[in-house]
Amino acid sequence: MTRTIVIDPVTRIEGHAKISVFLDDQGNAEAARFHVVEYRGFEKFCEGRPFTEMAGITARICGICPVSHLLAAAKTGDKILAVQIPPAAENLRRLINLAQIIQSHALSFFHLSSPDFLLGWDSDPARRNLFGLIAADPETARAGIRLRQFGQQLIEWLGGRKIHAAWAVPGGVRSLLSQEGMVWIRDRLPAELATVRATLDRFKRLLDREFREETAVFGDFPSLFMGLVADNGDWEHYGGHLRFVDSQGRIIADRLREDDYASFLGEAVEPWSYLKFPYYKPWGYPEGMYRVGPLARLNVCDRIGTAGAEAERQELRDRAGGTVTSSFLYHYARLVEILASLEKIAEMVEDPNLQTGFLRSQAGVNCLEAIGVSEAPRGTLFHHYRVDSHGKIERVNLIIATGQNNLAMNRTVTQIAQHYIRHGEVQESFLNRVEAGIRCFDPCLSCSTHTAGQMPLKIEIFDSRGELYQCLCRDL
Repeated sequence: MTRTIVIDPVTRIEGHAKISVFLDDQGNAEAARFHVVEYRGFEKFCEGRPFTEMAGITARICGICPVSHLLAAAKTGDKILAVQIPPAAENLRRLINLAQIIQSHALSFFHLSSPDFLLGWDSDPARRNLFGLIAADPETARAGIRLRQFGQQLIEWLGGRKIHAAWAVPGGVRSLLSQEGMVWIRDRLPAELATVRATLDRFKRLLDREFREETAVFGDFPSLFMGLVADNGDWEHYGGHLRFVDSQGRIIADRLREDDYASFLGEAVEPWSYLKFPYYKPWGYPEGMYRVGPLARLNVCDRIGTAGAEAERQELRDRAGGTVTSSFLYHYARLVEILASLEKIAEMVEDPNLQTGFLRSQAGVNCLEAIGVSEAPRGTLFHHYRVDSHGKIERVNLIIATGQNNLAMNRTVTQIAQHYIRHGEVQESFLNRVEAGIRCFDPCLSCSTHTAGQMPLKIEIFDSRGELYQCLCRDL
């Protein structure tokens, strides 16, 4: 008999999703699928627009990571113009991307995931959210809000607004960082550094005391990892080149150019999801599963390049015994990247070129097809445009970080289901653990599928005959 369990509050993921779990004859989980059930349409309705508008248009794909699309679109526009942007413009773009990483990672860790860590997986669903965290641990909640505010305010100092700033443009940026903004950053940095260091210490204590099972169960499996690295192998978020490593840390491919992505990235489709399934083409589908995002970036780089964050990266790798393969440790990696971003900002604000210099290179259409890449908080982001001689968009392809993690998210959901569903017994706490497994990747389904709306999660469990056994859902 089908049962429906309605759980309140609304799930803490960004986008519509459904999970199907398939049971064997003994009632144990055999497989699971993570479905994204909206249509993706941004590429189509960008057709016919001038390429110069793409930064402003694609930034509106998402209110959480608009800077990521802004920069990827601007970098693609640079290539259509065939210009090298001024050094000051590149440094300012790097600065706003660091601010984006800080605010997005703070949102993911403190607002979406920390209620599980600090209130408990099995706590009352009505309290297991940011408001429950505020009531139970107001100082931690305030610290997370202040950290995200720092990133958002820095974005506003640069782009003029916190969300959807039309500031990076093909050829450069529109404006400098003011002296007032520079002073504000310097004044705020010590408190934000103290916050992330204290949070790292607290999370490591939780890992040692309480989260050994989650580390082993929430998506711990071998895969490839992909991300940008600098020419010297340092952690990178804006430039550099692409690198793949395997779960033993071996470099599988290096110095890959985004212009050649079609030679090493394939995109499969499945009839049960609108979200594509990118894979490493030389290894085939689905064996070419790879992960992107903060964990991947820390795995593919040789070092971070700042002392504090590099020490934390090394400790993370020591805990994992080398390359980090547990998706649960994406949360750890986010904190390390927040620290790295703050440390790099502290270095950059001493650069006088942030307040002086030429900001934009001018040119006409010199290239009819271009591909730009940047590291969004959730992972590597590709924008691919084809234009006519007047610069009008003829074709767009966006390869989003969440999509690139799609195979790994499905593998994670399966691993969690197989661990917790035994003999047909399903409890509310299972639903939360599945959600928590998805939240390891901090998926942004609006970026992946480009739709608006609320975000319910639905889990359907099928018996060995393919009949619906149980339905668990979070309603609007």
